[in-house]
Amino acid sequence: MNGLIMAAQLLLALTILVGLHEFGHFLFARIFKIRVNKFYIFFDFLFPLPNVLNFSLWKKKIGDTEYGLGWFPLGGYVDIAGMVDETKDASQLAAEPQPWEFRSKPAWQRLFVMLGGIIVNVILGMMIYSGVKYVWGDTDYAKSELNKAGIYAYPMAEQIGLKTGDKIIKINGHDFKNYSDITTAIVNENTTFTVQRDSQTLDIFVPNELINDVARKKMFISPLFEFDVYAVSKGSPAEQSGLRVGDKIVSLNGEPVKYYQLFSPKLKANVGKKVELGILRNGTPLTINPTVSADSTIGFTMNPLLNITKSEFTMGQAVVVGSTEALSIIPQQINGFARIFKGHISPRNALTGPVGLAQMFSPAWDWEKFWILTGMLSMALAFMNALPIPALDGGHVIMLLYEMIAGKAPSEKFLERTQQVGTFLLLALMVYVLLNDTIKLF
Repeated sequence: MNGLIMAAQLLLALTILVGLHEFGHFLFARIFKIRVNKFYIFFDFLFPLPNVLNFSLWKKKIGDTEYGLGWFPLGGYVDIAGMVDETKDASQLAAEPQPWEFRSKPAWQRLFVMLGGIIVNVILGMMIYSGVKYVWGDTDYAKSELNKAGIYAYPMAEQIGLKTGDKIIKINGHDFKNYSDITTAIVNENTTFTVQRDSQTLDIFVPNELINDVARKKMFISPLFEFDVYAVSKGSPAEQSGLRVGDKIVSLNGEPVKYYQLFSPKLKANVGKKVELGILRNGTPLTINPTVSADSTIGFTMNPLLNITKSEFTMGQAVVVGSTEALSIIPQQINGFARIFKGHISPRNALTGPVGLAQMFSPAWDWEKFWILTGMLSMALAFMNALPIPALDGGHVIMLLYEMIAGKAPSEKFLERTQQVGTFLLLALMVYVLLNDTIKLF
């Protein structure tokens, strides 16, 4: 059921993003009086074979345009009259150009038509992020709160010299405000943390290759926090032993467990055994004896006792903060590709297909997380479509820029060939990410 909910959220997000991306092309085509034959969400054929399995789940013709919902859930398209794309080849453009065709319009108008989808995705991403900031605001751990106890260092962090209890006081020699500044710095190049460890101040360099492990979703660091019991599962060992909401666990088998990250591994070491938990209930010390389940739990949800800073924004502030955050995704994407080429990160870990994308969504429907991920995907879609690869919008833009500079357009046969090459590359990439997703899943 959880998998279906995540898949449904991804499908809804992609339907919104693809529909509005294609609307961007459609809008500029109509502005310049170019006929649009079809406007489809998903493909009504077996992509990339435009003449195989041609049918739609729904369609309706209004004016010159057929609007429809395809059966093949991989993107979507607008069939713009007089343009070589994935739905037609140069042989279908043998007749004399008509004034309402794409190929009859000035290069600058065709350029705006091709950029329309990218423009809409960027605007959409900025609007979504702005809306999220206005409705939900921002939550984070302030530096002062984080450094009350310091960080918990997972094995990957310990390998580079960090230790549990370290207090990060600077990033690359500069002060910082929130915990999210640390998590962002981890994936950037040439990052150095200045930490306070007891009476020592140390500089810890984060190797650039560490991003490869981060991309594999290995844990690095987290805030070290005290905790109490937020909820107790019915019928669980915790309930049977008498654990209650609000209890604070302070010891396990006589050993202090002030912080949750130190408590959890101790449970794992006692699977199937009865343990002695020392708890505080309204300031009164008590002892209970639950049995640790096979999944290394006793059946309660913890409540981290670390104050979260919540920032709320006016509409104007939300637009500024949200738009800035949305636009920051573009350089992050560029940096990610650069690090693939530099060998810092394997393509297997960096590239994600539909299965990996679905797993990013919450297993329970969460509108805040849904819109954050949809906004991120909108900006990523804009970036990917801007890449100068034939069959993508960026490839068409390169051809149009060549025409504007050289004063003549490439032949339609050349455009058809580059389209075929680009489609092949995209299909190869699609097969790669699907196989990669499958390997990760199993």
